[in-house]
Amino acid sequence: MTTLSDTDPRTIARLLLEAAGQGEVDAQALLGQILLDGQGISRDAALAFTWFGIAARQGHAMALNMLGRCHEHGWGCPPDLEAAARCFQQAAERGLDWGMYNLANLLATGRGVAQDHRQAFALYLRAAELGHAKSMNLVGRYLHEGVLAEPEPQAALEWFRRSAEGGDFRGQFSYALRLLEQDRAEQARHWLERALAGGNLNFLRASRDRLLALPGLDDLALAYHRRAAELGDGSDHESYQALLARQPGSLS
Repeated sequence: MTTLSDTDPRTIARLLLEAAGQGEVDAQALLGQILLDGQGISRDAALAFTWFGIAARQGHAMALNMLGRCHEHGWGCPPDLEAAARCFQQAAERGLDWGMYNLANLLATGRGVAQDHRQAFALYLRAAELGHAKSMNLVGRYLHEGVLAEPEPQAALEWFRRSAEGGDFRGQFSYALRLLEQDRAEQARHWLERALAGGNLNFLRASRDRLLALPGLDDLALAYHRRAAELGDGSDHESYQALLARQPGSLS
């Protein structure tokens, strides 16, 4: 049986364009996403912003969230963090976990809104309880670091585990670090490898040198540097080559 995932992306784009033009709000939100990603259609961030806006004005929660992302990052519009926060707030009020997570990120860092860790934590926790893996990792970090109260290492470990199992590469890395503290090296390596497989460039850059400071993980540190070099720019390649020079016996 043929499914939508088996359909040619250009055909999906055409069908979404037709449905969006007929006022189907879900199609409008999805059309904005494929325009933003360039899937089956020419990438056009400004047109994506327009379609997100059309769907958002009808109260579509994910469209509101994505409109906020556009405002946050300047995708198809000038960056406007205050507008982003308003969009995320509306998405969160409609029960969308991604809206809660993105609004919490602004509150935690004081971007576009006054910094408020207590409100950020409450939003992360709400999203985590809905099954949002990235929020689970942030709940774990708040509890592990004792941002709002005394640290709760056992509760933090449980949230890190749930985040890792939920597929968040940062949660996988966080969980691995806690496992290493408990001398559970084999399990930790498993999650570090999973994080490497799914991690983006910013994550790899932030994590690669941290691994160098941990005993017995030189091979994984090298693998993180190598993957960053594959995804990144000249500076990432230089960092990888410098590490290779210090580890002449390592696999390249």
